[in-house]
Amino acid sequence: MTADPAELSVTIVDGYVDEPAHFGVPPYISTYPRYVAGALVDAGVPEARITYHTIDGLREERRRWGDVEDADLMIYVGGMTVPGKYVGGTPAEPDEVKRLAWTADGTTLMGGPVRFGVGEENAGAQETERDDLDYDFVAKGDVEAAAYDLVHGGLEGFGDRMRDNDEITRWARRGAFVVEHHPNHPEYLIAEMETSRGCPYRCSFCTEPLYGADPSFRSPDSVVGEVAALAEHGVTDFRLGRQADILAYGGDGEAPNPDALRELYGGIREAVPDLSTLHLDNMNPITVVEWPEKSREGIRIIAEHNTPGDTAAFGLESADPVVQEQNNLNVTAEECFRAVKIVNEEAGWRPGEDPANGLPKLLPGINLVHGLQGESEETFDHNRRFLQRVYDAGLILRRVNIRQVMSFEGTEMSDTGAEIAHEHKKLFKQYKREVREEIDNPMLKRVAPPGTVLEDVHLEYHQDGKTFGRQLGTYPLLVAVPGERPLGEVIDVAVTDHGYRSVTGVPYPLDVNSASMDELTAIPGLGSGRAGDIVVDRPYERVPEVENLDRFATVDSPGSAD
Repeated sequence: MTADPAELSVTIVDGYVDEPAHFGVPPYISTYPRYVAGALVDAGVPEARITYHTIDGLREERRRWGDVEDADLMIYVGGMTVPGKYVGGTPAEPDEVKRLAWTADGTTLMGGPVRFGVGEENAGAQETERDDLDYDFVAKGDVEAAAYDLVHGGLEGFGDRMRDNDEITRWARRGAFVVEHHPNHPEYLIAEMETSRGCPYRCSFCTEPLYGADPSFRSPDSVVGEVAALAEHGVTDFRLGRQADILAYGGDGEAPNPDALRELYGGIREAVPDLSTLHLDNMNPITVVEWPEKSREGIRIIAEHNTPGDTAAFGLESADPVVQEQNNLNVTAEECFRAVKIVNEEAGWRPGEDPANGLPKLLPGINLVHGLQGESEETFDHNRRFLQRVYDAGLILRRVNIRQVMSFEGTEMSDTGAEIAHEHKKLFKQYKREVREEIDNPMLKRVAPPGTVLEDVHLEYHQDGKTFGRQLGTYPLLVAVPGERPLGEVIDVAVTDHGYRSVTGVPYPLDVNSASMDELTAIPGLGSGRAGDIVVDRPYERVPEVENLDRFATVDSPGSAD
């Protein structure tokens, strides 16, 4: 086997990393495989000798395993730090990760969040252990740095290290080409972007401080340059998700820096004139309450440049003061409430004149973690009261993310493990169901009231006589449409009803002369009787004067009927 970089064949396998539950996996490509590809090119491997596969792609087509078997170097990137349910795809299971190593005839390297350890399954209430899973090399630092050093060292080894921002500036741009290998490219793919790493706070369970004690920020030019490179390869959807706090970007790690945000967001908009999605993930509520005026300015800048449906994930983690103290949580329930109110005030508006036209520009989301040190039955009551207070105040949350802790080596929770989570498993399930029924469902009606139009819904699968799809973005709503429509179709949908974390809708605008009975019946207040009358009396030259119908329907084919 050659060790000449120009002669190496390399296969990158993406087992999905970080928080795939945000997207349901397939429409998403993380930074890891892109940075690895860029590091390989920087080390001398030609682009043409690098292949990339998702774990779902390998599951679907057996022939693709030939790339795994024949590559001189097979690199697996994967691992998860947040558990969740998945729509349309599933992260690699430990047995699949082992199979990759057994199949590969060449050198094997494993890296990504998997370096923190693996559990028995992709779920919460897990204790993870470091496990090499039969790989030749495991990157305990950054997998992209390991890939670069391994190739430079003739596939003989590397020293675990973290890469620096100068390397990422090079590797991010040089690895952008690999997005074209993704099965969803280019129509249905959102690229995760890293703006910083590290965190000044020390929550007991969080892995972010393991990336660095002090936050390290990429420059706006570096991030915008990567965005521009991805856009050259057809990407128009982006998510600024790899940071502990977007408001602190470009500052000292704690206080907001509105000027840096303006340069970052303005630069992205200029680099991608046909941009379709620009969303974010984490925003620290303590920042909002400690520096309210600068935070308000930063939030306004984000809302000016982003696309609707954006979510600022707030890491409250627990509203219980005991849990907050024992786990070094940095925000109280009262402070988080104030932060929720500020984001609603500054960014909770909808574009356009119609108040139900599209989703709000930016809303807060709440993260709650269970199984932390000090948790008791009272913890669940504290969390319920907090969520109810937000709802009673007329505020809006985009979503409430409730999970049980995953315990990783190197964090303070490693001593406690999943013991508390296991003890409270039954209570956790009951509480989670109550939150879904009493908070999520009525809150979702505020987020997307009947008649809200969701543009560019990508239809993904059929179930129970319905077709399900999503928009691209952070925490996209799952949308159910009556009937089995062609998969892969992209349609606009008007919301008609609400579940706990999903909505039902009809194609918008709905042609009354060709609409099905199920579609007409789904319109609020119409019912099967009136829907039947409409069908019987077709065709129409204008929309019948029936309550609510004109909000959803039009006449596209006057004088004709199905």
